[in-house]
Amino acid sequence: MDWMDVDGVSLRYELAGDGAQTLILVHEAGGALESWDECLPAFQRHFRVLRYDQRGFGLSEKVPGPLSIDRMVEDIADLLDGLSIPICHAAGSAMGAGIAAAFAARHPGRVGRLVLQSPATGANPQFREMLLARADGIERDGMRAHAAASLDRSYPQVLREDLARYERYRMRWIANDPRSYAAINRMGVAMQLESDFARIGCPTLVIGCRHDPLRPPQLMQALARTLPGARYVEANSGHFMAVQSPERFAELALPFLLSS
Repeated sequence: MDWMDVDGVSLRYELAGDGAQTLILVHEAGGALESWDECLPAFQRHFRVLRYDQRGFGLSEKVPGPLSIDRMVEDIADLLDGLSIPICHAAGSAMGAGIAAAFAARHPGRVGRLVLQSPATGANPQFREMLLARADGIERDGMRAHAAASLDRSYPQVLREDLARYERYRMRWIANDPRSYAAINRMGVAMQLESDFARIGCPTLVIGCRHDPLRPPQLMQALARTLPGARYVEANSGHFMAVQSPERFAELALPFLLSS
């Protein structure tokens, strides 16, 4: 692990693995680079893999104020520049997929292939008020007070067969900085990435998940249709597929990333 100063914030990252090409992994809201632990061996057999803690999360520096999608996108650009990586493939989960997609759209030519699992484009109107209320509540009460209600949506019982895996994720989620987590929720409500998605020019795989009420498959399938030449597949997983079903995530992503 290492750290890089990016726009006045210390970001933790890891760059490791075999292969001539680089793959960057962008974690979900409230996640960290450990979100990719169980996918990592499969990816590192073929790629040099860059994973990092977004500002405010994991062991990266915490944020006292609001977060913006513009800054989150430029964090990727600055990390790649600092590591002298001109082009890479990218894969993201949930909010991380939204950030990865915005990067691909705003930095054309820097992403070879793109994998988006349940990508966030902005707040689903059904959940907008809930997200804002959760942000306020987490700032006031802390993460633990909201863990059960939040994870019932994003990590439902049907996906908790591996209880040890679920407990690792739950405890890591509870350890988040409340201000940073509230900030990324508010960022998600404010985002409007539809125009960014329309500008993505690289080959893209969109993965919808059957147990994801936050970004349901029908919404993901419709999103994929707006991307020229995008492929859509559906998986028996949830909002955080890379954590919940890491083997299946790698099985779907790798053939696409390795195709020419």
